[in-house]
Amino acid sequence: MRLCAWYLYGEKHRGYALNPVANFHLQNGSVMWRINWMADTSPRGIAASCGMMVNYRYFLEDTASNSAAYLGSKQIKASEQVLSLVSQFQQNSKL
Repeated sequence: MRLCAWYLYGEKHRGYALNPVANFHLQNGSVMWRINWMADTSPRGIAASCGMMVNYRYFLEDTASNSAAYLGSKQIKASEQVLSLVSQFQQNSKL
């Protein structure tokens, strides 16, 4: 889950999220809300993402500012759960 959080939050292409689904939701002003373990146990889900899925949450009053922050300064809004996993990855990684 830590690696998944880092991939979604930290891996970038030209400053934006490398994952196209993450990039889509972040451009539209969402918050990277939760990473779910074994949320998709179908053969395709296991093969594509080890069964993990991500929830993106839209707070309507914040979507415009979140979108502007992402598109302008490439800042990703994320929940404490996601940020905690990213921090744990950074502490334990040699990347």
